[in-house]
Amino acid sequence: MKVEDVNAFLRQEFPQLNGDFEIIDIGGGFSIMQLEAGEAHLRPGGTVSGPSLFALADVAAYAVILAHIGPVALAVTTNLNINFLRKAAPGKLLAMARILKLGKRLAVIDISLTSAASDDLIAHASATYSIPPQ
Repeated sequence: MKVEDVNAFLRQEFPQLNGDFEIIDIGGGFSIMQLEAGEAHLRPGGTVSGPSLFALADVAAYAVILAHIGPVALAVTTNLNINFLRKAAPGKLLAMARILKLGKRLAVIDISLTSAASDDLIAHASATYSIPPQ
């Protein structure tokens, strides 16, 4: 799937994402997703919340899988581990998702979260997805 296809699929199948997440690049084994973290994503003190960062990592992992296997709505997260490394300020956040393994039934993804303003790593995650039989 191309960038436009993945974004359209996410808007159609997951309206609860509210258009907050957008794929900006897809290549062989990777994708880059962005989140414009605003007021709705902040916790007290002006830091982007952990649940917002977790969602960015999870949706980025899902998107890179879709980009490589097609529109499989029933692929689901079976595990996601995240390490929060530094404060995330509001603004444009990026998630670089890389496929480590893409099998018939499982996919393993590595996700790095950064700010568009800095290359400093905000969080690192790894995800495993179950892919339904097709």
